[in-house]
Amino acid sequence: MDIGVHTPPLYGESLEDALAYLNDIGVDAIEPGVGGYPGDTHLPRDEYLDDEEAQDELHDLLAEYDMRISALATHNNPLHPDDEEAEEADTELREAIRLADQLDVGTVTCFSGLPAGGPNDEYPNWITAPWPSEHEEALEYQWEDVAIPYWQELEAFADDHDVDLAIEMHPNMLVHEPAGMLELRNATGERVGANFDPSHLYWQGIDVPEAIRFLGEHDAIHHFHAKDTKVYESQARYKGVLDTTPYTEEANRSWLFRSVGYGHGEGHWKDIVSALRLVDYDGALSIEHEDSLTSSREGLEKAVELLQRAVFRTTPGEAYWAE
Repeated sequence: MDIGVHTPPLYGESLEDALAYLNDIGVDAIEPGVGGYPGDTHLPRDEYLDDEEAQDELHDLLAEYDMRISALATHNNPLHPDDEEAEEADTELREAIRLADQLDVGTVTCFSGLPAGGPNDEYPNWITAPWPSEHEEALEYQWEDVAIPYWQELEAFADDHDVDLAIEMHPNMLVHEPAGMLELRNATGERVGANFDPSHLYWQGIDVPEAIRFLGEHDAIHHFHAKDTKVYESQARYKGVLDTTPYTEEANRSWLFRSVGYGHGEGHWKDIVSALRLVDYDGALSIEHEDSLTSSREGLEKAVELLQRAVFRTTPGEAYWAE
């Protein structure tokens, strides 16, 4: 298990400068964006896809700073009811999969996407309750008519390239919690799994170590985002946690994304690491910094410091005390 960083907070620096900095603070892996909302500042797809010379130069740069790529990231909505937006997101995903194959990176992180509530709607529709009954009917349409056929096809495409699809469970996406994640995996295939990001689960009231074990029992965790969330009860007590207050109005929100350790303490993050080990996850803990109360570098450094104390670097020895 090693420590990684999702690199958009460092987009103001060149890839080489970012690698030098991350190596200096003890980071082992990067998760660069290659499209969608993360952008592709550090790894433009069109510069690396099908270009062996550029790929060799990238591998040399990574080796110089003792760094690996844990996953390529492209987060967008391939199920969007607008055909142009859906096609753009689908292209990003397919090209990310091809590039991951060419770079020997085994994982692409992404969203499930969110369809409209029916074939004639113009906007994606996040349904959070089954009543009145038209909501249940819309949810069935989203899963059976749109999401499952799309992800069945994409799972087969990813399998052809020996790449896992790590879906981040995210609000305003069809898959936003572990039960839905497993439902999509069961309907598609083993290439579909989770980019397990606790930050979106905390405010939903989900027990994160238990959710890790739930998905881990099905070998359904392909990647992990180290990102925290703090629920502020003074706000949540009267307006709940489905909070549409802008992220920049921090004092008025029910919850905020926080740097690792600022939503939940070090002991909790050690429980997370232990839960991941119990389900045999041995990949990166990729820090995603979106804490608006601190700078990118300070937030990353504090997260790395905590995770360095939490991760296990060695494999377990024999349980000599049990013999």
